[in-house]
Amino acid sequence: MSDVQQVLAYRRPSALADRHLGLETAGGTGQSANPRFFTGFLTEAAPAASGLLAVARVARSQYPDAAGRAAFRDPVVTCDGGRLRFESFSRCGGVYARLDVLSAGLDGEVHDRGTTNVDVNEPLRRMLAKVGGRDPLHLSVGPDELTATALGGSVLEKKVPLPQRWLRGFAEVQVITAGFEPRAELSAADAARLLKSLPSGSRRALWAVPAGRSLRLTGSPVPGAVCIAGPERLESLVPLLRFAKALRVYGPRPDNRPTASAWELDLPGMRLVLALSPGSDRGFSGEGAVLDALASDDAEADAELIGALLAFEPRVETDLLAERSGLPQARVRDALIQLGTAGRIGYDLAEAAHFHRELPYDAKAVDAMNPRLRNARALVEAGAVRIDGDSATVTAGEREHRVRAGGCTCRWWAEFGGTRGKCKHALAVDVARNGVRG
Repeated sequence: MSDVQQVLAYRRPSALADRHLGLETAGGTGQSANPRFFTGFLTEAAPAASGLLAVARVARSQYPDAAGRAAFRDPVVTCDGGRLRFESFSRCGGVYARLDVLSAGLDGEVHDRGTTNVDVNEPLRRMLAKVGGRDPLHLSVGPDELTATALGGSVLEKKVPLPQRWLRGFAEVQVITAGFEPRAELSAADAARLLKSLPSGSRRALWAVPAGRSLRLTGSPVPGAVCIAGPERLESLVPLLRFAKALRVYGPRPDNRPTASAWELDLPGMRLVLALSPGSDRGFSGEGAVLDALASDDAEADAELIGALLAFEPRVETDLLAERSGLPQARVRDALIQLGTAGRIGYDLAEAAHFHRELPYDAKAVDAMNPRLRNARALVEAGAVRIDGDSATVTAGEREHRVRAGGCTCRWWAEFGGTRGKCKHALAVDVARNGVRG
């Protein structure tokens, strides 16, 4: 899938000089071409540096390790006025990482709110690796506090190809994790024992079962278990264990098949979360969790209304948005999913709430980024959907497929059983039904 090309202007490279970290931004939502979002100290420098390295490490990683993928991407940073969020996906799209530096971890001034890409390059990673102990660490998100000394030279303009796969991944992750429940909380010592006991290089799924105050590993799903699909993908948490206060584990209701999961380290003044897709060979972008909401006729118009009400709140309250917009909560939730496809909505498991960010993507490209939805609408436009009460017939080429509440007769449904979202035939029926109701 092609990347979405965005030309982002960096006035100079990011640098770490005299123990001051300057992360160069490429613009936000303010009026200035290169606004500053935050300047000040990170009160817990060592875990913050390690957390940033973990997010950057995920962006460089691919599971399983193989050639043929695009180069790693720059992580995304958001300032919402009370915290900084750094986010990335692995090259394969199957691991999502986010470091939230909370207000307790910041000592400085907020100048603006917004989202941008961060230039975390190899020299900067080497410098971050040297931050430790009680070293002071000053963070300037924006060009004004940046001194380009360590990296030698400046970058006046940089083209950053942010792949559609990332945007689709952001949308899918917030829908999938919003359905998770807390499954376990481990002490730092128990977390270290668990993570260090995971088999290296294993691609098969394991399950973690509550056992007293810890978790034990098993090779098959049992009640209350959390899936660890590709346990080697949790390796980015290990360097942070020396700072951890606790490990919280989240997952969906147990299933007999591998499922996604989320693993959150509680650190001084910050949190680091890794979300794993249901398999090492599965990126979040193909999970199809957003398709139901996108098939709604109301979602696009509702998203424009809800989007105008967002203001980088650390918690996006669905009931409050419903009250302000006059929309039912179900339509607000669909609108948030629609906004998620434009990178504007994420989900914070620790706070059980959505949050607002902005990404430099064209929200009108939703259909292009969701080929099943695009194909479903094409079937409807071609008159290929015949609705008969609670069931329907969809003609695709020379074949007819029956769609009922329990699924479809197509090969996709036979293979995935709805675990990766609806097939194009079932989506076409939804689109057609929305049109009938409208």
